[in-house]
Amino acid sequence: MKKTWWKEGVVYQIYPRSFKDSSGDGVGDLKGIIEKLDYLKELGVNIIWLSPIYQSPNDDNGYDISNYRRVMKEFGTEEDFNELLKEMHTRGLKLIMDLVVNHTSDEHEWFAKSRKSKDNPYRDYYIWKDGKGENLPNNWESFFSGSSWEFDEKTKQYYLHLFSKKQPDLNWENVKVRNEVYDMMKFWLDKGIDGYRMDVINFISKVPELPDGEKAEKDLYGNSFPFTANGPRVHEYLQEMNRKVLSKYDIMTVGETPGITPEIAQLYVNEDRNELNMLFQFELMDIDSGDGGKWDVTAWKLTTFKNIMYKWYDALKDKGWNSLFLNNHDQPRLVSRFGNDGEYRTQSAKMLATFIHTWQGTPYIYQGEEIAMTNVKFKNVDDYKDIEIQNMFKEKSQQGVPKDVLLKSIYAKGRDNARTPVQWDNSINAGFSKATPWIKVNSNYSEINVASALEDKNSVFYYYQKLIKLRKEHEVIVYGDIDILLLDHESIFAYTRSYNDEKLLVVLNFYEAEIEFKLEKNLEYEKAELLISNYQVKDHEFCDFLLRPYEARVYLLK
Repeated sequence: MKKTWWKEGVVYQIYPRSFKDSSGDGVGDLKGIIEKLDYLKELGVNIIWLSPIYQSPNDDNGYDISNYRRVMKEFGTEEDFNELLKEMHTRGLKLIMDLVVNHTSDEHEWFAKSRKSKDNPYRDYYIWKDGKGENLPNNWESFFSGSSWEFDEKTKQYYLHLFSKKQPDLNWENVKVRNEVYDMMKFWLDKGIDGYRMDVINFISKVPELPDGEKAEKDLYGNSFPFTANGPRVHEYLQEMNRKVLSKYDIMTVGETPGITPEIAQLYVNEDRNELNMLFQFELMDIDSGDGGKWDVTAWKLTTFKNIMYKWYDALKDKGWNSLFLNNHDQPRLVSRFGNDGEYRTQSAKMLATFIHTWQGTPYIYQGEEIAMTNVKFKNVDDYKDIEIQNMFKEKSQQGVPKDVLLKSIYAKGRDNARTPVQWDNSINAGFSKATPWIKVNSNYSEINVASALEDKNSVFYYYQKLIKLRKEHEVIVYGDIDILLLDHESIFAYTRSYNDEKLLVVLNFYEAEIEFKLEKNLEYEKAELLISNYQVKDHEFCDFLLRPYEARVYLLK
C-alpha cells in the first residue's frame, strides 16, 4: 500500500463561526483560531479542515460564496488568514480549505451579470431554463425544501438551485466556468494551503436533458438525485481538475459525495484514476433515516452499522482510501446519536472514538467532539439558525405536522446540533465570546467544557490524545487489514487489524448492558498487551471477559 501523510494524519474540522470569537462581536473568527492552535497541537492532530471563510451573505452559513478570493469580514482580514497559515505551518499543522463550486451565492459577481440579460457573456455560467407553459422547467425538489427552480422576473426564465434559492448552481458544461474554478484553486494553493475538502462535488455534472424525477421508495436525497449526482461528465471534470491543478501540488483532497455506493466511490478515489484522495460517504449517516428521509428518524442496529463499515472498507481496500467520521458541521453530535449523552456520556464518547481511530482510513474530529459536546434542545424553533431546519419546519407545519413532532426530529438530526459554540470554560457564553453569540450556547457548558477536560486526566480529551499518539506509534492502526469478529452480534463490535508483524484486537460494547466477550479460538497470539481502554482493566482479563457499559479495549497481540 502506498504510504502518504494524509493517510497517516488526523484531521480536525473547524467551523469558524462557532469556534472562538476574538473580536467580541459574537461570531468566531480567524484570530480566535490562532489563539487555540496550541490547544490543537496539544491534542495531537496535524491537519486542520476549515469550513468556508470566504466572502458570503451567509444565507447558508458561508456555503453561499459571493467572492472566492476574499475573506469574510466577520472572520477577519487577508492578513489574518496569512498569519493563521503561517502559525499553523510553524506548528507542523496542515490547512485544508473548503471548496464550494457546485454553486455560488446569488450575490456573486458572476450571477449578478448572468441575470442581466439572456445574451450576457456570463449567462451560461449558470443553468437557466424556460418554464413548460405555466409550469416549472421540471419537478425537481431542492434539498432545502420547495422547488429547485427560481423565477427571475427580469429575463422571464428560471435558474436551477439544488440548495437554497440564494445558491444558484454553476454550469460546469461551460469550460470558462471550469477554468475560473481552477484559477481560484491555484490562488489559494499558491498561498501555501495543503488541500481541499470539496463540497457536494459529485453534483457538478447534471444530466443535460434535466428530466422530471420520480419520488424514490426511500426518499433520502429528493427526486432530482438520479440526474444530478455522479452525472455523465463528473469524472471527466475531476480528472481535468487533477491534471490542471491538483497534480501540481503535494496536497490532500477529500470529496463530499452524498448518496454514492462503494462501486461508484472506486471511480473517485482509485489511485490509478487521478481524481480524489478520499471521500465522505453518507451511508452510515443515513442509518437512522426512515422511508421519509432525514427527518423520519428511526432506530438503527449495530449489525447494519458493522455491515456498512466493512462493505466500504472491503470495496476500497488496496484501491482507494476511506474517511472516518461520525459527526461534522452537517450532522448531529456523535455521542448523542450513536452513544449515550447522559449517564454514560464519557464512556460512550471514548468508545466511539476508539472505533473511529482504530478502523482503516483517515479519522476526522469535529470541533468539540474531543470533549464530548452533545446535541442541543432549543425550546423555541426561532433559536435555530439553519436554513434547512427553518425551511423544513415551515413546510411540515403547513402540512399539519405537530410542532412537538418536528422539534423531536430537529433535536435528533438538525445541523445546528453541531453549530453551537465550542464550550471553552464555564464563564459567560462558555468562554466563546464576550458578546451574545450568533447562536445560543448549549446550556450544559458549565459541566462540559475544555477547561474542565484539561484538568481531568481521565477526560475524553486525554483519551483522544492517547488514541492519536498510538496511531503515530503503530503503523498497523493506519495500514492494517481488517477482519471482523462476531459479525452478527447486536451489541459487540470486535475486529482485528494486521500489518506486517503487528496485530491488534479491538473490542467495543456499543450499549449500556453488560455483556460477555469470548475470544475466538482460532486467533493466534502468545501474549496480549492492553494499549488503551476506557475502564480500568485487570492484567489477567483477556480471553473471556465481561464488557461494561460502552466499554472499549484495544490489545496488541504478540
